[in-house]
Amino acid sequence: MTPLLVSNEVAQAITAGKPVVALETSIVGQGLPAPHNLRAALGCEAAIREEGGVPATVAVLDGRLRVGLTREDLERIARDSHKVSSRDLGPTLARGQAGATTVAATMRAAALVGIRFLATGGIGGVHRGHPEDQSADLAELGRTAVAVFCAGPKIILDLALTLERLESLSVPVLGYGTDELPAFYTRRSGCPVSARVDGADEAARAIAAAWQTGTAGIVVAIPPPKELPDVEAMVERAVRELTAVGGGELTPRLLAKVAELSDGRSLDINVDLVINNARIAAQVARAYSEEAGQPAAQ
Repeated sequence: MTPLLVSNEVAQAITAGKPVVALETSIVGQGLPAPHNLRAALGCEAAIREEGGVPATVAVLDGRLRVGLTREDLERIARDSHKVSSRDLGPTLARGQAGATTVAATMRAAALVGIRFLATGGIGGVHRGHPEDQSADLAELGRTAVAVFCAGPKIILDLALTLERLESLSVPVLGYGTDELPAFYTRRSGCPVSARVDGADEAARAIAAAWQTGTAGIVVAIPPPKELPDVEAMVERAVRELTAVGGGELTPRLLAKVAELSDGRSLDINVDLVINNARIAAQVARAYSEEAGQPAAQ
């Protein structure tokens, strides 16, 4: 039995060259608490459909790497799953466990079936104070030809070092309507992007040209539609209070602490920005197919 299972809707869309956008599920399993997690997941799928695209939400269920989920599947991931990065795919599949895929694992699944576009909230990166602790998202971006639409790296990370690592990996960071890297909950970080693109058509042309000249992963950084005031002070406090936490547990714990310190405001902003990212990813995927003369999934 092949470990890869693609839903009929997604498979037909890929074959037809329709705009398809992959979605990760670590936001459902670990990133956001209920009911925000399902609101974000379902909102992303709805936004992609509204733009004429097909959502391809990814997870590991019943010993299969699933591309295209039902609402019941999403609810299973929300109830009981563990975080699965690209390195964890083999063991999770072999054990028949339920796994919520990170950006890295979702990129891997997308590339396996020919999906070129992915939407998420924020990518992983280099952790503050621990430059040796780097997300597998970065390595996957360096080798897998998928465009990842996000609000920049998660604010709990060292943004400048994350950009340096992406540069070393030859990963373009395209600012969508901005010259400055968004910082997840805020529109400004003080860090310049490698190039600016204005609108879906220009983004699609830049992505097509990058892939035609050998680029692998691409980051499209989108400013959040709403901002969280005083977020930097909250993040610094969260990092101080969670110095003993490490590994895959660190990011969800830090985000949960920011949610607590912001009285839940960060959760609503997170939901809004990930849905916005999914909508723009679908718009660019459609433009890539229609205007750049390339199939959005291949």
